[in-house]
Formats: sequence, C-alpha cells, structure tokens
Amino acid sequence: MTMAPALRKFMLTAHITFSVGWLGAVAVFLALAITGLTSSDALLVRTAYLAMGLSGWFVIVPSSLAALATGVVQALGTPWGLFKHYWVLVKLVLTVAATLLLLLHIQPIAYLAEVAAKADLSATDLRGLRLQLLADAAAALVVLLAATAISVYKPWGRIGKWRLQKQAHAQAVAAGHATAMPTPWGRYLLIAGLVLLLLFVIGKHLLGGGMGHH
Repeated sequence: MTMAPALRKFMLTAHITFSVGWLGAVAVFLALAITGLTSSDALLVRTAYLAMGLSGWFVIVPSSLAALATGVVQALGTPWGLFKHYWVLVKLVLTVAATLLLLLHIQPIAYLAEVAAKADLSATDLRGLRLQLLADAAAALVVLLAATAISVYKPWGRIGKWRLQKQAHAQAVAAGHATAMPTPWGRYLLIAGLVLLLLFVIGKHLLGGGMGHH
C-alpha cells in the first residue's frame, strides 16, 4: 500500500526527527560516559551518571522505538518496500539490533544511575560497568552513523537482481553469447559486515559478560 504524498512526507519528517534525536542522544550519552569515567570531580561524576539514566529512559529508548516504527511504516508505504532493497533490509537489521541491545542494557544504566544517586563513586567503583557503558555508547554511535550513511547512499541494489543476472547469463551461455559475469563485491562486503557485527555482539556478551555483570 502506497501512502498519500502528504502522509508520506509527514512520516518521513517524523522518521528523520526521531532518528536524528536518537543519534544526538547517543552522542551526548557517550560524552557523559567519558566524563563519568575520567573526571576526578565527585559531583560531576554523579551528575553525569544521573543524566545518563534519565536520558536513557526518557530520550534514547523512546527515540529508538519511534525511529524503528516510523522507518518500518515509511518503507511499507513507499515503493522502496521493506524487503525489496538490500539497503533497506540492512538498515532494518541494524536498527532492530541496536534497539534490542539498548532495551537489554537499559537496566544496568539505571542501576549505575541509582548507585550514583546514593553515594559518590571512586575511580575504581563499578569500573568494569562504566567502561562497558562507554564502549557500548561508542559502538551504538558507529551503528547509527552507518545506518545514516546507508540511507543516503542506498548501496547494494535490489534484492533478487543478482539472481536475475545469473539467469540472463545462463541464457547467454546457452545461446553462445556469454559475457563475463560481474562479481557482486558489494554483496560480499555486505554479508561479511553483518557476520563481523554478529560475531562482535556474540563475543562481547559471551566472553565479556555484557553489561549485566553488576
């Protein structure tokens, strides 16, 4: 179903607004995580982690869910579709993964904010969790920047196009007019990137214990 132009523009505006808000909030979260880990000012450290807890619940989580929902609606209501183009599918996978990891990690973020609200944190208190917060914020920022770049450049073409090219090549071979089949390097890079991302997430959570080790 294709949306009317006015509705499509409204949904696109909403999607861009929530996506930019999510990206900006994660950038601020990263700055707060760095401050909380490196500052020697006890009041500043406490304030940083309290702000991280508030921004996590009231800005990042709503923005991520709204960006995901409006993105899905935008894809389904336009000719791009949700499973017609590689760039849409990859962006969906990245967004869903980032949202799920955020929802899994919001409890440790709230825990750290609760601890900071009750007492000052020394340089060694909950250091592993504080480092994990910083690393996860940096990784989330990279993922969101990658999703933004994918939206702009729209790489990899249409899903199923390579299969059609193979069929055309097979017909050309049968007719004696075969030409060199182009190598789908973009597709290989896409698969390799998704595999590396999956291995990174699995390795971090199985070997490092994730953010749940408080």
